[in-house]
Amino acid sequence: MTDKTNTDVAKMSYEEARDELVKVVAELEQGSVTLEASLALWERGEALATQCETWLTGARKRLNEAVAKKKAD
Repeated sequence: MTDKTNTDVAKMSYEEARDELVKVVAELEQGSVTLEASLALWERGEALATQCETWLTGARKRLNEAVAKKKAD
C-alpha cells in the first residue's frame, strides 16, 4: 500500500476511501512499519480523509438544498 501514489484517491467513492482509511489507521496503530512507511501511510490517510470530507460536504450541501426546496414548496 505504501508504494501507491495518492492521485487515485480523488476517483474513490466515499465507501472506498473510508474503508481504506480504516485499514491505514489500523496499520499505523500496529506500529510495525518503518518510519518511512509510516509517513507514506500518514500521507495516504490524510488524502483519504480529505476525500471522505469532500464527499460528506457534498452530501450535506445536497441535503440542505433538498430541505430548502421542500420548505419553499
